Amino acid sequence: MNYDVFISEAEVFINGSLQKSNLGIKDGLITYIGDQLYEAEQKINGQGQWVLPGLIDSQVHFREPGLIHKEDLMTGTKAAALGGITAILEMPNTKPSTSTKVSFEEKMSLAKNRCYVDYGFFIGATHENVNELKNLQNLPGCCGIKIFMGSSTGSLLLDDDQDLENVIAQTSAPISVHCEDERRLLDRKHLAENSKNVLSHPEWRDEESAFIATAKVVGLAKKYNRPVHVLHISSKKEIEFLEQAKDHNITVECLPQFLTLYAPDCYEKLGTRPQMNPPVRSVEHYQALLRALKNGVIDVIGSDHAPHTLEEKAKEYPQSPSGMPGVQTIVNLMLDKVLSGTITLERMLSLLCFKPIEIFKIKNRGPIQKGQVATLTIVDPNSKTTLMDQDMATKCGWTPYHGQTFKGKVSTTIISGQIVMQNGKILKNPIGQPLIYNRS
Repeated sequence: MNYDVFISEAEVFINGSLQKSNLGIKDGLITYIGDQLYEAEQKINGQGQWVLPGLIDSQVHFREPGLIHKEDLMTGTKAAALGGITAILEMPNTKPSTSTKVSFEEKMSLAKNRCYVDYGFFIGATHENVNELKNLQNLPGCCGIKIFMGSSTGSLLLDDDQDLENVIAQTSAPISVHCEDERRLLDRKHLAENSKNVLSHPEWRDEESAFIATAKVVGLAKKYNRPVHVLHISSKKEIEFLEQAKDHNITVECLPQFLTLYAPDCYEKLGTRPQMNPPVRSVEHYQALLRALKNGVIDVIGSDHAPHTLEEKAKEYPQSPSGMPGVQTIVNLMLDKVLSGTITLERMLSLLCFKPIEIFKIKNRGPIQKGQVATLTIVDPNSKTTLMDQDMATKCGWTPYHGQTFKGKVSTTIISGQIVMQNGKILKNPIGQPLIYNRS
């Protein structure tokens, strides 16, 4: 048998653990797992490396259309491939927002033959489209509905309680929610405007603002027996509430930023670069989120990749925009957590692969087994990675982790049997395809 790609002597994640094995890929599928050696067009010496199912970043903002000086679909997915991510779910706060059939289909058209990894797009909920979402959610390529309960970067906002309830009651696609209470944010905005100091960002967008919105959306999910995915949980109060309130309908996302950075240190060192919504908070919140990472309350890790140029970030607070890049570094940060003993590899794969597949009902993704599409992330646990601004493929050209070294290294990204990235180099033209979903 002559394979297209053959990986030899690797540690392959099969049936819940790493097993020494060889792996053959033919016509985009995994067709051999065993201890025999075979010829192939491309050979990968996997000695000392871990072969993992393809990792997914389920929250990115790639800024196209309308804001492509910050990022576009090509540069964003290139960064993803370089970082070991094989699929992204992209948010609707572009310009114009992705909230109509026309704007959604335009984005799908922009993505064709320009994405290095597979992709899905959210449709944004607005006051104007509440009653149309039950049809918009079924557009080909739509991974789900995104609700902004608090204003953030862009123009999408759904702060009317009745609108929120109608979306949850009337739709069936996965719903991802940015939980901050808009009324409280408006009441407290003077704190940011008066201080003109980014250290006040967590005070303005405080823990209570996040908790009010999270509790409200969880209550509606329970009322309508409706799955809801709560994004970027940032506070101790929210995570303690969710630990008690979670059921089969409530899933929880956290970000690597909240598990590696904390206030005031990050703001004192980096100024407005770590400014984001909701904010990076104090060490008390950081420690509570780490505990939740270990004990299973957190279901998913997403990067919330939200690039802005350094020129934009240098504006005086609060005119400085919120958001930071992360799609190229998310695997590095989480692999370091594994190799440092914070979480197991199995837990990391649940957070970055299996749970996103389950929540968003993604087809043709799952455990490594014969017959599965050969979409894989290969990492070297024995190396280290020093993250540098100049190595970031994102148009914004920086990372909050510049100069920091993490355990482990992403070595290869394989999409549908094709080696897209190896040893820090992109080897293919964009081959990413729209994700397909199992929805009845």
